[in-house]
Amino acid sequence: MEPSRIAVAGASGLIGSALVRSLAADGHEVVRLVRRAPRGADEVRWDPERQQVDAAGLVGCDAVVNLAGAGIGDRRWTPEYKRLVRDSRVLGTAALAEAVASLDTPPRVFVNGSAMGVYGDTGDRAVDEDAPPGDGFLPSLCVEWEEATVPVQEAGVRTVLLRTGLVVARDGGAWGKLFPLFKAGLGGRMGDGRQYWSYIALHDEVAAIRHLIDHDTLSGPFNLTAPRPLTNREVTEAMGRVLRRPTLFTVPAPVLRSVLGEMAGEVLGSARVVPKRLLESGFAFAFPEVDDAIRAAL
Repeated sequence: MEPSRIAVAGASGLIGSALVRSLAADGHEVVRLVRRAPRGADEVRWDPERQQVDAAGLVGCDAVVNLAGAGIGDRRWTPEYKRLVRDSRVLGTAALAEAVASLDTPPRVFVNGSAMGVYGDTGDRAVDEDAPPGDGFLPSLCVEWEEATVPVQEAGVRTVLLRTGLVVARDGGAWGKLFPLFKAGLGGRMGDGRQYWSYIALHDEVAAIRHLIDHDTLSGPFNLTAPRPLTNREVTEAMGRVLRRPTLFTVPAPVLRSVLGEMAGEVLGSARVVPKRLLESGFAFAFPEVDDAIRAAL
């Protein structure tokens, strides 16, 4: 892809910061959306909750990537925090989509975050992008989040929805919280360990986003998960293997529920999500197996 101008919201997050580094390394001009006064031409002011975007700063962008949102696993799911998680995604996406749609010359692609949580608890059943949404807080959040992109779709801009799985990374996200526990020999399976975890290496997440930006025929939802989801028990064994630590501890389901509250349902729930459309598009994973993804994160 020729060097281009790409706007990124959520540029300071786990995925956003890795994407910005990758794009900048290849000579692309990256414009970051920030919530404070811009400090240079490479920053654009926005306020997602108030649905305000300086649309003039997006002029000339070839792509807009929205990865912004309060961390789903950062705090216990109180009603207030669930509202923040929702509003930071849905209101921000709606504002950005409307700003992009208002441009005389809009970008050629709008890439928006979503999550594999849209499918809910899938049990042992493998699901691809054709599966319907599940029930509960996260599925309904993801449906609203994706629907907020409608203005940009109606403006004729190619729109890609990133249904991301558990990102295997050392310094952020849910997996980042596992590494210290396992390194200390305190890691172990959660609940009965039979629930499926669909993961993706951070390297592959970024590569997949760039693949979806670059290919002009690709639009709609894409599952960003490695080809072979594993059970929590299998992931636990892999962490022990790679880190060379025992994995004797188990966290019983009642303990998780008392500590995490409603969010325990996501840890104990099963998400067997496969990247059918991504594979069909010709994308090749660098770290398809969990041992390699863990090593890459280290």
